[in-house]
Amino acid sequence: MLAFVAGAAPAAGTLEHVPTRAGVTTSLYRESAPDAKATVLLFSGGSGGMGRIENGRPSSGNFLVRSVPHFLANGLDVAVFGLPSDMPGLDPWHRQSEEHFADVRAVIEFLHKQGGRPVWLVGTSRGTTSVAAAGVALRDAPIAGLVLTSSMTRFREPGAVANRDLSGIRVPVLVYHHEKDECHATRPNEALLIVKKLENAPVKKLVLTSGGANPSGDPCGPFHWHGFIGMERQAVDEIAAFIRAPAN
Repeated sequence: MLAFVAGAAPAAGTLEHVPTRAGVTTSLYRESAPDAKATVLLFSGGSGGMGRIENGRPSSGNFLVRSVPHFLANGLDVAVFGLPSDMPGLDPWHRQSEEHFADVRAVIEFLHKQGGRPVWLVGTSRGTTSVAAAGVALRDAPIAGLVLTSSMTRFREPGAVANRDLSGIRVPVLVYHHEKDECHATRPNEALLIVKKLENAPVKKLVLTSGGANPSGDPCGPFHWHGFIGMERQAVDEIAAFIRAPAN
């Protein structure tokens, strides 16, 4: 049975450190919604993590992390996957490693035992490398489904989702992408290939969304179309609808 060592307990949620490998713990922020039917385990992009805990919540500007309140408003328990204690960040190669899979498995099992709710893995940008790779490698883990947002589509990028043998994924998958995403590594016109390779997923859906406003900064950054700027609530509402009732 997995134990955990509690860390800070901010007003909005709890920061915990879950033992995931021998001598290694992985940070995890958790916050519960009333009468939740599922838990979303969120994987941020870039080098991973969640930033500092400020005002009771993680401070990262990453799309998924800053959207925690929207997931809660949709009746979903939220967990933000942080960093293992033996690494300062998650590079694309570590996200596909046995060590990462061990950490992800331990966190999934911890969440499942805590609440018994279905656990969905949700990643954005480089976080989709973690989610897709874990979906293939951890087929015996209690994973209810996957959501890939702003997926790594460019074949030359380390960790590109479509470079994996996605036929091993046998749970529902939503591929969610902004049609104006200008990031060189997450081209929206290539997202369809991910869906085509999900040949054994019981449900698979591609959504090329629009909306939002005032993109700024790096096109691969969290405050551009890549990060669904100005349409966070719409994006999470659509993701949550799929989680509640997966359909092609």
